[in-house]
Amino acid sequence: MAVARHMLAGLVLATGVWAFHASAEPLPALQEFYFDADGAAAPMVVVQGEPADLVDQLMKHRERGRKQLEATVQLASVAFVQKRPELGRSLYEQALGTAAATSTPGRSVRWNYGWDLFRLGEIDAALAQWSAAQSGMRGNPSWAPPTMALALWTLGRKEEAVQWYAAAVRTEPQQWSSTGNFAALLPDWRDSERSTLAEVQQAWAAKPPAWP
Repeated sequence: MAVARHMLAGLVLATGVWAFHASAEPLPALQEFYFDADGAAAPMVVVQGEPADLVDQLMKHRERGRKQLEATVQLASVAFVQKRPELGRSLYEQALGTAAATSTPGRSVRWNYGWDLFRLGEIDAALAQWSAAQSGMRGNPSWAPPTMALALWTLGRKEEAVQWYAAAVRTEPQQWSSTGNFAALLPDWRDSERSTLAEVQQAWAAKPPAWP
């Protein structure tokens, strides 16, 4: 771990520290259905292993240009895990600068960035990244309703959260009408995140909103 932190510290000097400001970008307009699969909505993982063992391998990927974007994003996530959010933001900003906002890689950077920010507790900033990732896609991605519902509920915007969750139920009622499928539907979510979404589901079940 000490070696990993030393290498990350060196990377701070090489990249500089970027100032970060949460965007006030509004959420995309809520749609009735969200059937579209989205290849951008997946963790960028180049190598597997413990964070302390990953840094050297990911640095080599960056230097060699092999999967450089993916390595940069995974290294940013490692920085967040190691409580180096200033470095994580700097690396994400680098990644954002190398991929078009509406491309699948560019939207994937934003989707991943959103999760790291959410888990850091910066919910508004996470929503801004997820909104950008969704807006850059032609179609209505299936990940958006539960993800937006999670963030909005966490912010205390509970009515909006239920509205977004209702879109998931309208789209796939057999999957989202209960919490029984959450583990299979949301395998990369933490237990605490699925528990929060279960609160949204309960609020939806108590008073399902009409559309529109």
